[in-house]
Amino acid sequence: MAFFAAAAFNSSNAQALHEELRGVWITNVDSDVLTYDDATIAKAMDYLASIGINVVFPVMWNNGYTLYPSQVMSKMFNRSISPKCSGRDPLKRLVIEAHRNGIEVIPWMEYGFASSYAAGSISDAIISKFPYWASRFSNGNILTDGSSPNTGFVWMSGINPEVQNFIISLCSEMLDNYDLDGIQGDDRLPALPVEGGYDSVTVSIYKAEHNGSTPPLNYDDSGWKKWRADKLTQFLSRLRDSVKTRSSNLILSSAPSPYYWGYNDHLQDSPSWINNGIVDNFIPQIYPNPPARSFSEYQWILNRTMQDISAEKKNISFSGVLAKVGSYVITPGDIVNCVKENRARGIMGETYFFYEGIANLNKKNGDTLKTTVYSSPALLPYRNGKVWRPKAIIVNEDEDSLTLRQGIWKKEVSSAIGYKPNVYLSNDTNYASFNYNINVPYDGWFGVYAYVEPNLMLSDKASYKVYSENDSSEVVVNQSLGQNKGWYKLKDVFLKKGLHKAVKLDNSGVKNGKYILADAVMIMINRKLSPDVVITSVKDEEKTGRKAVLDNYRLENNYPNPFNPSTTIRYSIPSDSNVSLKVFDMLGREVTTLISENLPAGTHQLEFNAGSLSSGVYFYRLTAGNFSQTKKMLLAK
Repeated sequence: MAFFAAAAFNSSNAQALHEELRGVWITNVDSDVLTYDDATIAKAMDYLASIGINVVFPVMWNNGYTLYPSQVMSKMFNRSISPKCSGRDPLKRLVIEAHRNGIEVIPWMEYGFASSYAAGSISDAIISKFPYWASRFSNGNILTDGSSPNTGFVWMSGINPEVQNFIISLCSEMLDNYDLDGIQGDDRLPALPVEGGYDSVTVSIYKAEHNGSTPPLNYDDSGWKKWRADKLTQFLSRLRDSVKTRSSNLILSSAPSPYYWGYNDHLQDSPSWINNGIVDNFIPQIYPNPPARSFSEYQWILNRTMQDISAEKKNISFSGVLAKVGSYVITPGDIVNCVKENRARGIMGETYFFYEGIANLNKKNGDTLKTTVYSSPALLPYRNGKVWRPKAIIVNEDEDSLTLRQGIWKKEVSSAIGYKPNVYLSNDTNYASFNYNINVPYDGWFGVYAYVEPNLMLSDKASYKVYSENDSSEVVVNQSLGQNKGWYKLKDVFLKKGLHKAVKLDNSGVKNGKYILADAVMIMINRKLSPDVVITSVKDEEKTGRKAVLDNYRLENNYPNPFNPSTTIRYSIPSDSNVSLKVFDMLGREVTTLISENLPAGTHQLEFNAGSLSSGVYFYRLTAGNFSQTKKMLLAK
């Protein structure tokens, strides 16, 4: 088959762009973006990209439920996902649609150490199963933070190691199962209302560290407050370790209450989190109370909050802007004033609470941002001038320079179906195929996707052949199944820069009387597999990861991790070196030597097969020249 001339594209230097965080929280309360259907998610991400948003924080932990299918929750509490999302995976769809638009995705652990919300009585599946997880008042009652008994958030003890491990397991599960960009805590993670901490586990830890003395009954005692706040900070350090073990590129984000209130009320020592380098970005909630107060209160809270942040951390400090709560909606004038006030103080970004305050009925706010303060694109400040999430590369079915049809295909022109829209259909009884070529902008691992528009007249065995750099493989897709609607992931493949044959759809498995449908095809960088590809332009100009790493030695996190029985280990060396890569068990005993030889400069990878080993934690150590680094991996059989 012939290849076609490469399509030219214009590029601009990323260093000339603004660096601003432009974020949005996406809730499951007073908004149906996550809970309605996948098309709503796609529409929302398209709109946010159109107004210049570059990161979203979708709620994934709310009122005792996750908003993604969770094995942790299923095993522990027999509830894998929020009932509003049953049968779906909102996080999977959000990752696809946001990354397609070049938007980073950092899940937001909204409820944090709160297990549920009570309205007069406590009905809490988590506390019912593990009553000792609950934090308690000094009188022994379960800790809630409402204005009357048994109302408000129901609190677990964030000092209890089991509770900490539970929250970390949810975060780790998401990071392991999705190609995410980080994790975010907020005014409840880590946090503990100052009246709490009198549960048996917390008391026993305190007594063990204070020669058997019990905590002061005065919850406002300064020493007792500091001890609990320090324990929460230690948890955040543990969470950071869990995040960074998976990839140094993953972001630990924090959106706490302002310190002057957050410490005294919820034991959040947030200045220590940012000033000591525990968090990678810091977005305190600068919310006037009540929200309709004058803009001058926003200025006062902002000024007071930023006083607690060291000068060298101002570049990763941003503000949370209240765009909507209840019936209150910020005005277009005030939303622009907030941005201008931030920039005047050297604060290069903000995140809006929440989506509905700048979209849908209130899109006048989003549209105003687009035409004023967000009129040009911006890179995220914590990415050091690089594009971590470039927009996807899409080839539509009607791009004749990059597609080739064989056999009989009919173009279906309709505003209701297809990605653009429009599609091609074939029920040719002879062989028919639809071939896609793609201009690959840089070397790397890419997820390959096909757009599916299900219909009962379509085949349940549409054959897609996906081409990698050196081989190809078949993926069979049920084009009649409704849940496959939208971008359907075919496979991850490694591709080099240039024009490539990417996908072929044919009718080899189609029954007589059934059709196959050809629509758009997309490739999108997989950052789990290609963490080192360095992209320096918002229009996809790049320098490849190989060039980027040659100035330094680097040992990557193995993938997948956990694994069974095989995993891939990648490493880079800047010059010819004697290289040793060994595996050790938990006791430091050498298990095997994977390689011990002289290798040329560049990026290398190998597969480690642990089929003969027992489940557990292992370590792999790279030694090259004077460089040595060790990383952890988990074999889970």
